[in-house]
Amino acid sequence: MSIHPDHRSDADAGTAAAAAAAADRPQADPTGDDTLDLRVDDLVALLAGERPTPPAAHDPASGLPSGFPTGFPSDLPSGLPTDSADGRLDGDLLDSVASWAPADTRFGAFRLVPVRLARDLLLLARWMNDPAVAAFWELAGPDAVTADHVRAQLEGDGRSVPCLGVLDSTPMSYFELYRADLDPLSRAYPARPHDTGVHLLLGGVADRGRGVGTALLRAVADLVLDHRPRCTRVVAEPDIRNTPSVSAFLSAGFRYAAEIDLPDKRAALMIRDRALRHVL
Repeated sequence: MSIHPDHRSDADAGTAAAAAAAADRPQADPTGDDTLDLRVDDLVALLAGERPTPPAAHDPASGLPSGFPTGFPSDLPSGLPTDSADGRLDGDLLDSVASWAPADTRFGAFRLVPVRLARDLLLLARWMNDPAVAAFWELAGPDAVTADHVRAQLEGDGRSVPCLGVLDSTPMSYFELYRADLDPLSRAYPARPHDTGVHLLLGGVADRGRGVGTALLRAVADLVLDHRPRCTRVVAEPDIRNTPSVSAFLSAGFRYAAEIDLPDKRAALMIRDRALRHVL
């Protein structure tokens, strides 16, 4: 299962993008009369560049970069330092994703681990070149294509955090958590402050079509709501044609809110409400 990140966070979009979002936004909310009321401190850029690191060697036996921790998640305890050699892992605009606790799922223990390009690039690029993933993510090609996409988030202001999804010590999925209210997506629907968006791909074919995506989406939405008290909704915008993705969101407790027109797709706006999290 893959979910197209057409409106993933733009590292070059600044305060002007948020202001334009408020000006262009429709006045009516299908589910309420919310307005965007951004706080100044939410727009403060937390600049931190990724320091040059020699590229990691690829281990053909495991399919993972050499040196990839074998004890996920125990090798990466909560409270990772902010001055990591791979750039800022904490101190983002999403309430420090790196410090979030693991979640239990029916498939095992799951954890979000912020991406480190030197360690993870080869794995991510391989996933992006899977035809089923490339059809929606549109990042197939040389490793540099994936690197540029991820680096834009790592070197941005913290409004988008790319993560590996690690299930029972095995990295098997890729997530992007982003501030939907600070993203160009907010121009297409009446965003609320601290709306949190999610993009997902499952890396292995064996994990598709058996409910893993649904379980992880529910787990990630719960993690967001548990660790981001100011967030009242988790949102997503899968391509309306991507029936497996839309179905997975519905099964994970998201509701179908509307069809929205985005620059290169017609999307299903999916919303998981804090108020309904224990009902759906």
